[in-house]
Amino acid sequence: MKKIILTLAILAGSIIKMDACSNIIVGKKASADGSVIVSYNADSYGMYGNLNRHVGGTHEKGEMRKIYDWDTNRYMGEIPQVARTYNVVGQMNENQVSITETTFGGREELVDTAAIMDYGSLIYVTLERATSARHAIQIMTDLVAQYGYASEGESFSICDKNEAWIMEMIGKGNGNKGANWVAIRIPDDCICAHANQSRITTFNLNDKENVLYSKDIIKFARAKGFFTGKKDTDFSFRDAFAPNDFSAVRYCDARAWSVFNRFCDGMDKYIEYAKGNDLSASMPLYMKPNRKISVQDVMNGMRDHYEGTPFDIQNEVGAGPYNMPYRPSPLSFEADGKKYFNERPISTQQTGFCFVGQMRSFMPDAVGGIAWFTNDDPNMAPFCPIYCSVACTPRCFSKIEDQQDDITFSWNSAFWVQNTVSNMVYPYYSKIFPDLKAKRDAVENKNFEDVAEMDKALLLKLNNKQTEDAKKKATDFSQNAADNMMNEWKALFQFIVVKHNDMVTKKTEANGKFIKTKYGYSAAPERPGYPEAFRKTIIKETGDKYLLKE
Repeated sequence: MKKIILTLAILAGSIIKMDACSNIIVGKKASADGSVIVSYNADSYGMYGNLNRHVGGTHEKGEMRKIYDWDTNRYMGEIPQVARTYNVVGQMNENQVSITETTFGGREELVDTAAIMDYGSLIYVTLERATSARHAIQIMTDLVAQYGYASEGESFSICDKNEAWIMEMIGKGNGNKGANWVAIRIPDDCICAHANQSRITTFNLNDKENVLYSKDIIKFARAKGFFTGKKDTDFSFRDAFAPNDFSAVRYCDARAWSVFNRFCDGMDKYIEYAKGNDLSASMPLYMKPNRKISVQDVMNGMRDHYEGTPFDIQNEVGAGPYNMPYRPSPLSFEADGKKYFNERPISTQQTGFCFVGQMRSFMPDAVGGIAWFTNDDPNMAPFCPIYCSVACTPRCFSKIEDQQDDITFSWNSAFWVQNTVSNMVYPYYSKIFPDLKAKRDAVENKNFEDVAEMDKALLLKLNNKQTEDAKKKATDFSQNAADNMMNEWKALFQFIVVKHNDMVTKKTEANGKFIKTKYGYSAAPERPGYPEAFRKTIIKETGDKYLLKE
């Protein structure tokens, strides 16, 4: 049974491999400003990340909607188009409905190879049609009931401006149209996280307001021998369809633990579970945080490397001389005939894009939803605000056929510009990352300040019934924010090249300006060499081989 899922996907026409994503969900009473917040690291080796876009509109009766498998771009079939579809930007539509995912795989025999709807198509078709999170759940489950479910087990975060839900779904196998699914509403004052392992265990069969599920789910599990308990109330979705094992917990659920550990008290009692040593000590599906959580907090959560926990990897030999909190692929390796694994934090170099959805019930829908977006690992780049009503996506986040993809570099692509900077920083992390972080935080802080001012201007226009003007203003603002990020990141690239050229460090003033001598030349660079801890590692490995003799 696969616990780290390697699949292919289609995002706005480009082939990608989805590999172990992460989600955070924050209820509106758990957030600092009353927003519902959801996040999504779309992780993949070789993925070209871009901002998906669907233009809504009205459709004629009898019009069909073609479905292409998100994994392979294989044509799956057609379904009837609905009379009205909505604009979609990234993982959010103009009604402030957001849907994200992580794949848990589960029982492979339950994939329906004859079905039409795969998980990716299910997400985007639903975003085109949904007016609320509950409506989205209804659409998704109706679609798979009618056309089947063609994918592996999936955890979906489904949120709107008022409610946050997690829904887990797995198919019924060939010859059994439909899917097994459970959807649970996250209480408004709680948070949830999932990362490629099923999180839903037992659930209240009688709470029709906050718990929804396929009618025959327990009957199906019994018939297949996946559940043998005497009482239906003992039924656990995870235990039936994606039982825990070491890799499922250590690679996957440990990331959910790290989210809770950031924001909730008492997580020490789950450390042995997160390590994969005690699989009986499962964490709750959701928990109350110890403080109100901001959008910035969620962004930082997506940058998590297990800092300050037993899983921290920055002070080990694998981190190299410059304490890099990343490990090369693959996740497992062999040495001296034994198998080992690399720690897998939330923040990873193979992220193609990261989305943080902010849905605000205290703002009109046209400007209430903000799709905060960045390419690459979010630890290495700032989030840009994209209002949900934009008429088009910013140019640098768009896919332009034959001009930029995962093997075609372009200086006009945010993906390639951000990856260029990141890949300069990775091998010299502790040396260069402070320069990147300073720029990242400055750009991001300005974006938050600018959004606060733009909200006021947009509300003024909407109050004056100037809806189209407001949408144009929101579009221009989002484009300008992306353009500013691109300019700042190209300048950062140049700054890093100059400052850290040839593994030395040129001296700068507090404002970042390079120091020159009175004769106009650059001041002599610092030559720090390896950090002291790594020097000791070298001596331990080589003994007196490099001993300088007097």
